[in-house]
Amino acid sequence: MLASLGLILLCQLIGEAVVRGLGLPLPGPVLGLLLLLILLLARDRLALLARGPLRNGGVETAGKGLLAHLSLLFVPAGVGVVQELDLLASHGVAIILVLALSVVVTLLATVLAFRLVSRLLRQQDAG
Repeated sequence: MLASLGLILLCQLIGEAVVRGLGLPLPGPVLGLLLLLILLLARDRLALLARGPLRNGGVETAGKGLLAHLSLLFVPAGVGVVQELDLLASHGVAIILVLALSVVVTLLATVLAFRLVSRLLRQQDAG
């Protein structure tokens, strides 16, 4: 379990280092997750990589353990929000408007993407 968690954190660290080193406009953990995905896909194709934490579903088990306790990872964020209540009070209306607008834009983008994919699938089935 520790080796699997270490591999997950190592991928995150590598992603962070690459993003900061190259100045990419991408969060480091996202690049780290892509690296981990590539490792897991390569492990399934190359038996040589199925060693250590990549063997016997070790990373998957560690990931499930993290997901089971995901709510605990929000405690530091909640504490940070409570520490900034005065900032929230002074800019609360603007924050609420931005959040509402972002929800609407996200919903519209989701609907448009769904309609596009649905149309493409219908054309593929018809053709």
